[in-house]
Amino acid sequence: MTTFVFRNQTVEAFLGYDDVTYSGYDDISMIPSEVDRYIWFYQVSVNADSAQLAQEIQSYSDKLDIVLSGIDSNKPFVIFSLVNLFSVRLTGDETAVGQAIAAFNNHASALAVSHPNVKWVDFTEFTSRYDADTLVNWKYYLLSQTLLNPKLARDFHAWWRRLEGELALQRKKCLILDLDNTLWGGVLGEDGIDGIKLGGDYPGKAFSYWQRSILQLARNGVILAVCSKNNEADVDEAWRQNPFMVLKREHFSSLRINWQDKATNIREIATELNIGLDSMVFVDDNPTERELIKQMLPQVEVPDFPDKPYELMPFFKLLVEKYFRIYAVTSEDRAKTEQYRANAMRKAEQSHFADLESYLYSLDMQLDIIPADEHNLSRISQMTQKTNQFNLTTRRYTEADVHQHLDQGWRVYCMSVSDRFGDNGITAAIFLEPVDDTTINIDSLLLSCRILGKGIEEAFIKTIFNLLRLDGYRQLTADFLPTAKNGQTADFYDRMGMSCDHTDDAGAKHYTMALSNMFEIKNYYNIRVL
Repeated sequence: MTTFVFRNQTVEAFLGYDDVTYSGYDDISMIPSEVDRYIWFYQVSVNADSAQLAQEIQSYSDKLDIVLSGIDSNKPFVIFSLVNLFSVRLTGDETAVGQAIAAFNNHASALAVSHPNVKWVDFTEFTSRYDADTLVNWKYYLLSQTLLNPKLARDFHAWWRRLEGELALQRKKCLILDLDNTLWGGVLGEDGIDGIKLGGDYPGKAFSYWQRSILQLARNGVILAVCSKNNEADVDEAWRQNPFMVLKREHFSSLRINWQDKATNIREIATELNIGLDSMVFVDDNPTERELIKQMLPQVEVPDFPDKPYELMPFFKLLVEKYFRIYAVTSEDRAKTEQYRANAMRKAEQSHFADLESYLYSLDMQLDIIPADEHNLSRISQMTQKTNQFNLTTRRYTEADVHQHLDQGWRVYCMSVSDRFGDNGITAAIFLEPVDDTTINIDSLLLSCRILGKGIEEAFIKTIFNLLRLDGYRQLTADFLPTAKNGQTADFYDRMGMSCDHTDDAGAKHYTMALSNMFEIKNYYNIRVL
């Protein structure tokens, strides 16, 4: 990705040189169009004249607006908040500079709300880690106009890499939790329901804060699971009867409360939820159990648990910042816990039927095929970033990329899936690039793993085929690009009747198909094209 940076000081040590070009200092006269992304990285100048400095800062908002109006609205534009790295106040009542900084930051954050391609980054999250003497190295500033200390560049790079993942909506999916001395203090089997430390004074108060914080993760789309050596009946009783219990059975999408080894349990949780081990974080107070998972399941993230309950909230902050934070949360994210619990109910229900078709009829499935628009674009982009297993090409697209494809005449559809157990939300997407008036190419096809196993993927693609035929297309092309995770889709296009023209040395398969007839779709799917 090529990037152009608007700056008023030297920042190359932080944003790099590879595929990055820079404006002159405080120069917005050139806005190149050939780059993929723009960054605004201004810092407050060094000036003891507060009135003059405040006036300069006020001008940044106007310049920012000029730049924003001059760039392609489909290209990402990242704006760093303004930070006063060297603050000098000659009088105690001087507020002009602080007010000007606040006004700029409010303006920039408002732009991120009103413009889909704009993302606002709170730079104080990085600078607040250091004292004033560390932030600025006057030798470097006077020699090279680099106010932010270049010795912090390594730390900045690590922070910025993580932040870029947030902007791309990438994070871990599942938090797996032990119970005794992890979600509460003490051992349930020894201390009893009333004896475990939860609520009231310290240390119980620390575990209450910890549980309330984890609940907020669940409400923001993180799947919660339990992996604990315990008696499940005792845990159920504690969930029901302990008045201080915040996290209860209904907040967890998968439970493994038994005496089986935890590596086996975690594998089973991954299978039940249909997610990869590399999307999981395991939290356990026992260092022996943590080491087992590190050795047996190296794909799973295993952070060290704090030694003291008063360290739980800093530990929670670490979990959020390292594994679970993304730039924005969709409505589908917020519904994750209920969706995965509903999937468990579907699996249990299936065992009551002698054949699959009878079970599928009983589900009363509703499939809504929806063109991409402002309401679902964020979710579609997020799916391209996160979906790995059923993803035919694994191309990653930002919201701005999706906008650009639509402007170029692409057809982008998503699918919302529900049944009598609940609403899975938007769980499928397809990107179609017209080649000419009668030929169209499937650029990307992806489905969430949680809806697989019911033939929905076939109903979706056949509905799309029928729509294309009705719109006059007669020829279809598509690719399968193999990755380490999408092997299950290697023959999907073959099963859909497409012809593989050739397979290249990297294993990529290239397909064509004539849209000569309408496709028949099983009638246990209720399909609406919106």
